[in-house]
Amino acid sequence: MNLCKVLGPVVATAKHPAFEGRKLLVVQPLDEAQRPVGRSFLAVDHTSCAGVGDTVLVMREGNGVRQVLGDKMLPIRSLIVGVVDAVTVG
Repeated sequence: MNLCKVLGPVVATAKHPAFEGRKLLVVQPLDEAQRPVGRSFLAVDHTSCAGVGDTVLVMREGNGVRQVLGDKMLPIRSLIVGVVDAVTVG
């Protein structure tokens, strides 16, 4: 799982059928202090409620994503699985 910040939506008129009806968002990975780290990437929003500026949990492992979505053939690698309310580092 990765902690990420939602940067914005992606709109595509032509896309793979697996992405039909699914919300695509650009997300930026964060470190434990919630500072940007690494490159941004696309993720499918499984929560249907993530929006710009939200901190989210992203699953970035294709097999796990396919298990959550219940389809062994989906070409989806990154899936938003939760919206984070708070982060506490001890």
